[in-house]
Amino acid sequence: MQVQGKVAIVTGGASGLGRATVEALVAGGARVAIFDLSDDLGQTLAGQLGPAAIYQHVNVTSEVEVQAAIAATLQAFGAIHFRINCAGIGSASKTVSKGEPHTLEQFQRIVGVNLIGTFNVLRLAAVEMTKNAPEGTSGERGVIINTASIAAWDGQMGQAAYAASKAGVVGLSLPVARDLARDGIRCNCIAPGLFETPMMRGLPDKIREGIQLQIEYPKRFGLAEEYAKLALAIIDNPYLNGESIRLDAASRLPPR
Repeated sequence: MQVQGKVAIVTGGASGLGRATVEALVAGGARVAIFDLSDDLGQTLAGQLGPAAIYQHVNVTSEVEVQAAIAATLQAFGAIHFRINCAGIGSASKTVSKGEPHTLEQFQRIVGVNLIGTFNVLRLAAVEMTKNAPEGTSGERGVIINTASIAAWDGQMGQAAYAASKAGVVGLSLPVARDLARDGIRCNCIAPGLFETPMMRGLPDKIREGIQLQIEYPKRFGLAEEYAKLALAIIDNPYLNGESIRLDAASRLPPR
């Protein structure tokens, strides 16, 4: 689909991968609804982008909040064509540590945001996409992009909850693509590797250097703009559907 003149929802759009995607979409002529919990960052970004963007305070696990934000998006822009999910959280906790089990609450919280939150926004946005007029020879009505992680395949020690949640996102994407095929809506998944994010920038230099050794080529952390480029390429290519794409510079995570 063409980005020009379309409307997108980007969850986690106030910073990191989401922010870069918001900026790339607006630069391509789209209007974007930024769904996030970081009000200061989200409002500032929307203000910088002007009438092409709005900010909505959204907990992706809340059906009520997502429904309200989608209604606000429709009121502001009239339709929804793209939904890019960049909202996610992580933590490190072993299954058993010092004789104590991984807390169920922490596991549920990570799966709740990363997997259930992804599906919650996806399903509600997809309903609105089905109402769009078909476009082009393929009759496209919308594009959904989920965000997993290479931890879905290479989960490290302490990543049971995070890796499980991201593996769920990978597993979700193909059946969703099949479910929505007759509606002209594609669903793909990006699985980023080691990216230069606010969390990564906060690590001590020695730890960063050790992590960077796991990257093959280019021998550096990924840039948020590179995620955004792939997201726009997925939108542009009508034959790309049901895929989970590793964006990782040939990184393969070791056990620890």
